[in-house]
This record gives sequence, C-alpha cells and structure tokens, in this order.
Amino acid sequence: MPKFKTLDNLDLAGKTVLLRVDFNVPMAGGKVTDLTRIERAAPTIRDLAAAGAKVLLLTHFGRPKGTPNPEMSLRPLVPVIAAVLGVEIGFAEDCVGPVAQKAAQELAPGGVALMENLRFHAGEEANDPAFADALAALGDLYVNDAFSAAHRAHASTEGLARRLPSAAGRLMQEELEHLDQALAQPKRPLAAVVGGAKISTKLDLLGNLVARVNMLIIGGGMANTFLNALGVDVGRSLCEHEMADTAKQIIAKAKEAGCDVVLPTDAVVAGSLAAGVAYTTVSVKTVPANQMILDLGPATAEHLARRLGDCATLVWNGPLGCFEVPPFDAATNTVAQAAAALTKEGKLLSVAGGGDTVSALAHAGVLNDFSYVSTAGGAFLEWLEGKTLPGVKALEDQA
Repeated sequence: MPKFKTLDNLDLAGKTVLLRVDFNVPMAGGKVTDLTRIERAAPTIRDLAAAGAKVLLLTHFGRPKGTPNPEMSLRPLVPVIAAVLGVEIGFAEDCVGPVAQKAAQELAPGGVALMENLRFHAGEEANDPAFADALAALGDLYVNDAFSAAHRAHASTEGLARRLPSAAGRLMQEELEHLDQALAQPKRPLAAVVGGAKISTKLDLLGNLVARVNMLIIGGGMANTFLNALGVDVGRSLCEHEMADTAKQIIAKAKEAGCDVVLPTDAVVAGSLAAGVAYTTVSVKTVPANQMILDLGPATAEHLARRLGDCATLVWNGPLGCFEVPPFDAATNTVAQAAAALTKEGKLLSVAGGGDTVSALAHAGVLNDFSYVSTAGGAFLEWLEGKTLPGVKALEDQA
C-alpha cells in the first residue's frame, strides 16, 4: 500500500491549505463542456472547508507558456466551481505575490478561492525553487488532489510537497489505493486489456505488464502488428510492419514470465472505416488483401468475456476496435460489459484509464460499473509502465 498522509492526518482548523487540483477542463464557446474533474475534486474541497480550513485552489489551464494570456484565465471557471460546490468562491488575479497573499488573508475559515492559472508563470513547469517558495508562502499545508498531473515534476505538484506539511486529497487517495490493489498487490489471476493503434507508443507499457500480469489481452491496431509478426497476413489493416521483431520479443518475454498473450482469432473487416460500410467477419488467417481489420470478431470477444470470469483483477487501457464507428464497437462493448457484470457481482476488481479508455467505456455504458476509472491520461499510463510519478513520490517522501 502506498505510504502517504491523507486529510485525516492533518490538523486543518484555521489553516490555509494550498489544494492542487486539475481543473484543466474542456471548454467550447467559453463554456465548460465536461464537469468530471471539478466534480471529482469536490469531496476534498468540501472536507477541507467543513474542517474550518481556508482553501486556495491551484490549477493549470491550457498552455500559456509561462506568460499571462487572457484567453486562458481561470476566471470563467468561478461560477462553474461555485455551482458544483453550492457555495460562493473567491478569485485571485494571480497565484503568487501580493494579490494572492491578500486573497488568502481575506478568506474566512471554511472559505474557498480559486487562484489564477499557475502556468502564467514560467517557474511552474520549470519547478523553479523561487516560484515554489512563493506558492508555499501563501499557506500552512499542501494537499495534492491532482493525480492526473502527478507525472509532472512541476512547482505545484512536486516542489510544494517538499516545502509544506503535505497529504493526498480524497481523489488522489482513492486513485492510489485502487492502483495499488490492481497492480502492486493484486489478487490473482491478474489480466490486462491493452488496445489502441500502435505498439510503438506502448512499448514500456507492454514490457512492464508482461512481467506482472497472468494474461495480456491485446486488441486494436496493435493486435494486427502482433498477428503480422506471427506470419499472419492482415491485408490493408493498420499495422506497424517494422515492429515485427519487437512484437516477437514481447511475446518471448511474456512466455518466459508465464504470461498468456491473447490475440484475436477472428476479426470484423471492411474496405474502409465509415458509417454504413459493408463488413464481414473472417478468421484472422483469411483476411482479404483489400480489406482491413476494424474490430475483434464475435468469437474472440465471447472468448475474452469467458476468460475474464476466471480472473480476480483487471487493468484496462485502450479500446479493442474502432469503437467510435458502429458496428466496430461490438468487441469493446461485449468485453467491457462482461467485466462490468463481474465487477458488480463482486468477482472482479476492475481498474481502467488512459487514452480513449474513458470514452470507450462510456460508449459501452459501463463507465460507472468498473471498480475505478481514472481520468488521468498520461499519469495513468506512466503508472502502468512502472514509472515513478514525481508528484506521488513527493507525498510519500513526506509521509
């Protein structure tokens, strides 16, 4: 179990807490189009405020490259955050310096204020000691609730944790505990589903997983690369032919580690990826030369669903086919729904995240039925790859 302090280890009453959140939310036309990140941080904010702390929200937004940019100001988020929390919140025009200090001093115990975009200062991404000192001067305690930014050694994710008494927020705590259960100390058999287009972008991930899981299910375009490496003609399918030797090495490493690599035996093929296109199901050994594999076949999907019934833990990253264009969503839907049913029955711990995974599971109607779904793309992937996350290590070092 990761060793880090939580809100329950802090004396919060009357203290000013610097709370790192990730409110880098999608916006269109000046409106927030997805509240998920704000909603997920709300329990931490509420707990801090209820304990009598002054809460200063620190977050980045967009890529202003170290200089103020009105188009990337956080001010439009104020009414949105206030609506989610059900309370009024303040706003400071800067996150350091006199303006920020005044906002902190004027905040009443239990009050919440949003500080302006951290990335308006070059010192944030550079993890500049002077900038970290300026942030630390605002408060008494530091709480990190932004796992999605924990893979970056920035001033607000790594530097602050080494300057103030620090703890993980509720969301960070939940994320780390589930990830620990899924891969660090899993109940076995442990399966991993890895989909997506290319193995070249997931070499570290595959290399780490084959040494740790009992079964590795490979789908998406990367399955074509593995089939090609084994001598299967995949027609016009997306395939990294130049990665054949690498795919063979991964299979050999898996065999040595006792990991069963599961590849498709049938596939859904078509002449192009388009809505309403004619398609058919074939054995992977008989893919027509002028066709492309766009989804795992029904026999493979049903086989995978059955195999999951023998597992105790599942880690999922990436779709199994081109789920955005039906009917090439069928395999992802079938396997995801099977995993969700096993989870609901208490037979499977299921943790998913990264890339298109959240969208794929939402499309399958099971986003809320997995044990845990991480919205942290890069951080979740780096954790799956076995890498040290600076923001997490900083919390653990201060525990």
